[in-house]
Amino acid sequence: MNRRESLKLLGASAGLMAAPALARTSKPQVMTQAGPVIGQAKGGVDIFLGLRYGQDTTKTRFRPPVKPEPWTKPYIADHYGAAAPQAGTPDPYGQSEDCLFLNVWTPQASARKRRPVMVYIHGGAYNTGSGGSPLYDATNLALRGDVVVVTINHRLNAFGYLYLARLEHEVTGAPGPLAFSGNCGQLDIHLALEWVRDNIAAFGGDPGCVMVFGQSGGGAKIATMMATPAARGLFHRAATMSGQQVTASGPGNATQRTIAFLAALDLKPDAEGLAQVQALPMADLVAALKANDPVIGKGGLYFGPVLDETTLSRHPFWPDAPSQSADIPMMIGNTHDETRAFLSGDPHNFDLTWEELPVKLPPQYRIDIDPYVVIDTYRRLYPQMSPSDVFFVATTAGRSWRGAIEELEARAKSGAVTYAYQVDWKTPKDAGRLGAPHTIDIPLVFRTTAVADSITTDSAEARRMADLFSDAFIAFARSGSPQTAILPDWKPYSMEKRETMLMDLPPQLANDPRGEERKLFAKVPFIQQGT
Repeated sequence: MNRRESLKLLGASAGLMAAPALARTSKPQVMTQAGPVIGQAKGGVDIFLGLRYGQDTTKTRFRPPVKPEPWTKPYIADHYGAAAPQAGTPDPYGQSEDCLFLNVWTPQASARKRRPVMVYIHGGAYNTGSGGSPLYDATNLALRGDVVVVTINHRLNAFGYLYLARLEHEVTGAPGPLAFSGNCGQLDIHLALEWVRDNIAAFGGDPGCVMVFGQSGGGAKIATMMATPAARGLFHRAATMSGQQVTASGPGNATQRTIAFLAALDLKPDAEGLAQVQALPMADLVAALKANDPVIGKGGLYFGPVLDETTLSRHPFWPDAPSQSADIPMMIGNTHDETRAFLSGDPHNFDLTWEELPVKLPPQYRIDIDPYVVIDTYRRLYPQMSPSDVFFVATTAGRSWRGAIEELEARAKSGAVTYAYQVDWKTPKDAGRLGAPHTIDIPLVFRTTAVADSITTDSAEARRMADLFSDAFIAFARSGSPQTAILPDWKPYSMEKRETMLMDLPPQLANDPRGEERKLFAKVPFIQQGT
């Protein structure tokens, strides 16, 4: 079969996968290990929303999650569960410490077939988000690839990552029940993956073929799991989308943040303060998140994985790639214009002058390098760029892309199979001024370009990009390689060539794209902000 014939076959098969399935009117019922659940047949798939994988964490605040108590009466899984407590992001299903819920989309809830499983970890920088966003509706993705898709909620911010272990040790003289507090959010994810391992076969999924994928903070959570012993064996492929965790928070910095958080609650770092923070109302803790971060120097407080020597005993990707996950195929992606999503809110950023640039750049590219050297280098490499163009590309290279390079290099040096991609396709939204920004790959993978707030719009080109992206992720979930017939030969990333798939129309495999930019920022040591 030649390439033209294979492309025709791909188009035909894609059409079959995308075709609407026969409507099913009966409500699917599945027996989980904890009890029976009843979902809904909708859009050609069986959907189960708000499945409990852990008990109410109000009872285990700052402690590891606990499996749910069994039930006998069928649970009606027809709505999302509450999101984790967080600031500034109202959720239609509310916020609660009782937030350990997950959602399942499957072409058919039956153990007669074993499909690849794709578990999505939401973003939000460990502080916000939930698995119930309309952008994560997995109906189209499940149909396109004949896969089972899972999204989850878990504890965030202080509820998931407030490091109380050192203070507890100082107060009591020994480790205690709060020893795991700095990584409870990660432990929640582990418990959700254990639920997948133990239950997904009944929904038509293959527990031996589980892919985790996540964007931004979701990717960072996955990178952390790659180095966490307790996560070993819970997944078999990993894909991170603009989300890296090269270094974790050190216990000293994490303790400084804990003291600042307690102070915002008018509590002291003593036995009484430790007791009270475990009992205060949820809303009080959410309000205290706005306190200035004593390490970064501004608000609000950063919370993320902690090098606590209990759950996490090494940095995720420093000084090298974790050996425990060397056999797990990985895909690491970024977007060409990441920071246009973060920094476009200030209209003046699109109208900067060369004189303003040296002051504007350093706080945003987040590493210590001479801005005049950066500006001169970009003007030499890209003489057509405006000051605003340089502002966005340099901050993307230093702040966002750099972590991806660190992880890709670490994996390549260890010989681990890793595929790199860069989104070059530019959204037509806002007359194209956003380029290819942070989050653009979410609706492309989930095939949710028609959702009202999708950054991609639902143009014909966006739908073609969704075909390109979702098929690559489906292929990766199924085989450990993102290769599809429509893509050029996608070789794993190597130190010699730095192979990277440029996701665009048409896609192209490039060697060391933006290599001069990479070399410019590589001269400065990289430590992830907040850690």
